[in-house]
Amino acid sequence: MKRSPLTLAIGFVLLIIFGLLLFSVQVRQSEVVVITTFGKPTRTLTKPGLYGRLPWGIQMIHRFDQRVQNFEDKFTEGLTQNGFNLLTSVYIGWKITDPQAFFPKFAGSSQPIAEAEKVLQGLLSNAKSAVVGKHPLSDFVSANPDSNKFLAIENEILAALQNQVRANNYGLQIEFLGIKKLGLPESVTQSVFEQMTSERKVLADRLQNEGETEAQNIRSDAERKAADILANAEGEATRIRGKGEGEAAKSLTVFQQNPELANFIFRLNALEASLKERSTLIFDGRIPPFNLLNASTNLLSK
Repeated sequence: MKRSPLTLAIGFVLLIIFGLLLFSVQVRQSEVVVITTFGKPTRTLTKPGLYGRLPWGIQMIHRFDQRVQNFEDKFTEGLTQNGFNLLTSVYIGWKITDPQAFFPKFAGSSQPIAEAEKVLQGLLSNAKSAVVGKHPLSDFVSANPDSNKFLAIENEILAALQNQVRANNYGLQIEFLGIKKLGLPESVTQSVFEQMTSERKVLADRLQNEGETEAQNIRSDAERKAADILANAEGEATRIRGKGEGEAAKSLTVFQQNPELANFIFRLNALEASLKERSTLIFDGRIPPFNLLNASTNLLSK
């Protein structure tokens, strides 16, 4: 019985597809693939594309997500350096960097990513407790924002966790880490508030003292400058008075020689002073110095 060409073509295509499925593996952009031969990892495929392989039973395919994974640990309690209980929760991001090292550690689990996160949670708990125990409560909770050391503490926890991961050769890398939540047990809340109030009072007193010191410096500087200006003014006034008295002494000698001239000059100066601005005067021409306006009494007529 002859087979039709169409049946043969379909069978040939199916054979090719089956061969591709049996002897090839497709790697996606978001994953890495570990190929094991008789249960031992022999190849790691990290770049996307189509690769050849031996059939199932000889070589097995293990796929792992190479994107950054993240999780948040439990809200756990730890002791600070000064004996306060502090609740902390930390988030981290990690990814697989060495699939061949990662595979033996977690391949026995049906969910290797979840198993890796469980191991990381244990390591993170140890690192977090160790770092929290090295810092006083004021490094976490303080009325003074400058006293908080969140960034330094996060970096310390990250470094401790990375050291543990490298020491155990888990084939993964911690990409980032941060403190997400802080909490205080009810038993220590009041004492913490009292400590924060005390710190705030110390800060307020320090700022007040600094302000008073600065104000005193400003007042002292102003008083010194005022004293300098006053001393300079008094010196200048003394110099001017001395100069005036010297000129007056010279004039006095002349006036003593001619008293009538001196009297005339004094009256003339008084008249000049009264007529400096435009004005209308009503006066008795017999009263000095206005009697100078009477031609009959003008000394110049003598």
